[in-house]
Amino acid sequence: MIRVAILGSTGSIGRQALDVIRAAPDQFEVVALAAGRNVKLLVEQVLEFHPAAIYALPSREANALRTISDAEWSEPEMIAVRSDVDVLLTATNGLAGLPATIAALRAGIPVAIANKESLVVGGSAVISALKEGQSAGAELRPVDSEHSAIWQCLWGEQPDRVEHLTLTASGGAFRDLDLTQLDAVTPEQAVSHPNWDMGKKITVDSATLFNKGLEAIEARWLFNIPLDRINILQHRESVIHSMVTFTDGSVKAQLGEPDMGLPIQIALAYPDRVPVHPAPPLDLAERGALHFGTVENDRFPCLNIALEAGRREDTTAAAISGADEAAVAHFLANECRFTDIPRLLTLALESHQPTISPDLNTSLEAEQWGHHFVDEVISSGLL
Repeated sequence: MIRVAILGSTGSIGRQALDVIRAAPDQFEVVALAAGRNVKLLVEQVLEFHPAAIYALPSREANALRTISDAEWSEPEMIAVRSDVDVLLTATNGLAGLPATIAALRAGIPVAIANKESLVVGGSAVISALKEGQSAGAELRPVDSEHSAIWQCLWGEQPDRVEHLTLTASGGAFRDLDLTQLDAVTPEQAVSHPNWDMGKKITVDSATLFNKGLEAIEARWLFNIPLDRINILQHRESVIHSMVTFTDGSVKAQLGEPDMGLPIQIALAYPDRVPVHPAPPLDLAERGALHFGTVENDRFPCLNIALEAGRREDTTAAAISGADEAAVAHFLANECRFTDIPRLLTLALESHQPTISPDLNTSLEAEQWGHHFVDEVISSGLL
């Protein structure tokens, strides 16, 4: 049995992870669940899986949860280092799971990471913690479908034989919309992805392609490869999740239906492959054709903003990550237009005063700066 702790159990990835565990009860055991404010769903999960430890953000509902379960109430950082945890899945929003991720790695516990912001903002600290705990068993296992694909393509390969990586991008909800119509798109339209079932924030980031810039920065940390050797390819169907080109010109790709079940299961069970299909099997004959193309810069300005922030290798990526978090929140609240998101990110990019070689606290402060900067621009009507 693989004993799993999940941070962010009520979110999209957390719920899908529990689907994976539910489908393979002889393979996995839930030992801890932590959530934010969706206590109602957490109660259902606790009653079904009976974890030994639980956590939710403080609230009246969270206090009530303590009365229906004899599970230990434990902070995420304490859950992360429990002796009965074989793998920690961090699937929280934003940076909420970063301290627990670092604690687990330092303690030698494998982390299945489904959170882009943790590596974008705290990449150096996360990799440092990984190196510190590696001799005790620490591993960083990517859950994002693109990074899981690269990871699988690299199994058994020599890292110094990698020429470049290619991340694929569907193009999101507005890939076919006339550019003149982007000003008028609504939050409801933006959170309707053509291929994937994801949370609201990441779905909007997919529509702007900001998420692909974050994924490139994440890949830079996960696979120790410079950003200028990471390519972005538009692939409408999301069947090829990523590709690796080697120094002899050979290309490996990982394929599958656009479903997060498989990368989650692979990250939890590594190095084994569980003989359970968590997603529909891919039928290429039924698919018939796959399509590829270059990314339109005019349609997706947020991608280049994110990549430029990442290339600077200072606090800029952290600041832009925070700025995007705020910009998307304002868009979802109908407080700015979809096309205002890249404008806000550009203003943040131009206004941020970066710190070179930052420590974790400095990076976290930069992320907060980006968030506050966008809030102030919106509230002051300067946009």
